[in-house]
Amino acid sequence: MNIEPHTLPWQDAYKLLIGSILPRPIAFVSTVDEDGNVNVAPFSFFTGICADPLMVCFAPMVRGTDGGKKDTLKNIEATKEFVINIVGEDIVQQMNDCSIEYSAEIDEFVQVGLTKEASIKVKPPRVKESKVHLECELHEVLHFGENKGAGSLVIGKVVLVHVDDELYYDGKIDTEKLNPIGRLAGQSYTRAIAETFVLERKTSPQK
Repeated sequence: MNIEPHTLPWQDAYKLLIGSILPRPIAFVSTVDEDGNVNVAPFSFFTGICADPLMVCFAPMVRGTDGGKKDTLKNIEATKEFVINIVGEDIVQQMNDCSIEYSAEIDEFVQVGLTKEASIKVKPPRVKESKVHLECELHEVLHFGENKGAGSLVIGKVVLVHVDDELYYDGKIDTEKLNPIGRLAGQSYTRAIAETFVLERKTSPQK
């Protein structure tokens, strides 16, 4: 079957996207607006870019209800800062509850029972219950499309990384102790360490 995305309603094109690119890590992004109102919301279009400088990105789509910008994006454009909190299984329910479209003045931390922890380099607070935090300064935002189904790419420079002491050993993060959660299609999620295997990386072509 061959499908031309532009022939589909955006909802069906979205289903193709999330059903093909998986599992996806989750960026649990905390921000503040110019009045100091705090927001935290999950985004599963998220990845790293490079190590020097340490850069990450995530892609918030516009709201499916009215095509407007999500509070996270508006806050980042206004303040140029954000924190990505990595989602472990112990906070997966709170993360999911934060996907509700609260009004901008509502504090999701309070609504879902998460704890704010002060960041060091940026103003938005970290999610204390998360075991890895990436404090970021905005590098660039790119916008794609104008209608429902459109989105943006937020590129951030990581200025400080927080790792729970029990996870960090010999310059590496213990994946099992982090126990990260990935997003699949629809309402399905996966444990990143459920079924793992090792492939040796070849350093030269085999003769």
